[in-house]
Amino acid sequence: MRDGVRYTLLLSPSRPPAPVNHLFVSSNQNMLLSVFLALFLPCVGMSAIFLIYICILWFAANNQTEIAPQVKQPAEKGLSASELEKLPKITGRELVMGTECAVCLDEIEEEQPARLVPGCNHGFHLECADTWLSKNSVCPVCRAKLDSQFFISSNENPC
Repeated sequence: MRDGVRYTLLLSPSRPPAPVNHLFVSSNQNMLLSVFLALFLPCVGMSAIFLIYICILWFAANNQTEIAPQVKQPAEKGLSASELEKLPKITGRELVMGTECAVCLDEIEEEQPARLVPGCNHGFHLECADTWLSKNSVCPVCRAKLDSQFFISSNENPC
């Protein structure tokens, strides 16, 4: 009988499959969809930003000749030799604001010739001041601009 039961079990119709819980399958699909969207959407967004960046770079590179680049206006040139000669020459012992030359960072000795910048009264070695002021029309220490009024020779004493 054992064999008969065995055959009976094998020959008998199979049981219908267990009912599938649609709620469980639906939640699995929702979770997979959520994970997919959480991974996919940031990638799509970053790709779009990257493509926009590349397009802007391409546009800028192709239109570079059409837009005139902003050129920094050259600074005013320094003083001429005649203007330098009008600046006061003194010796190191006559300096009031200190004896260190801000151009070369060396001390100005008492017997060395120095140049005094009018207006701010900063003093420098004669060679250092002439070199600096021939390229720049400002004091190397305080950046005070040397006005043209310093170079106008007048007979009147402003004091």
